[in-house]
Amino acid sequence: MSDQPDAPQPATAPPAPRSFLAFDYGTRRVGVATGNTLLRSATPLKTIAAEGDARFAAIEQLVRQWQPDALVVGVPVHPDGTPHDNTRRAQRFARQLHGRLRLPVHEVDERYSTTEALAGGAADVDAASAAIILDQFLRAQP
Repeated sequence: MSDQPDAPQPATAPPAPRSFLAFDYGTRRVGVATGNTLLRSATPLKTIAAEGDARFAAIEQLVRQWQPDALVVGVPVHPDGTPHDNTRRAQRFARQLHGRLRLPVHEVDERYSTTEALAGGAADVDAASAAIILDQFLRAQP
């Protein structure tokens, strides 16, 4: 035992901010948004209206430009939470992103994101939906 009082502990540095690209997957279009944990908010970027390799080439270009730490994909489900065909398509898209880009991919329940974007009067509904998905993800972060 020491007669010295407990020495003050150094302050723990906050975690480094992380940045994300988020996607609102659709079979014909994919909305894209960006955001980070520092500001805890998302911004709609654009909608990619391409399919197949052209879609992934456009996404790869955005990843090079924005250099996110991870990706977020909205996964639609029925109002009661049960999956449907688009659920599986969005999950497959998330797996493809991970396989092609080697970044962590987080899946987020995106129920009503398009409805919310439409109600907000978004000019680009798909990109606005992606921002809503990312905002939801960021709010859930510690």
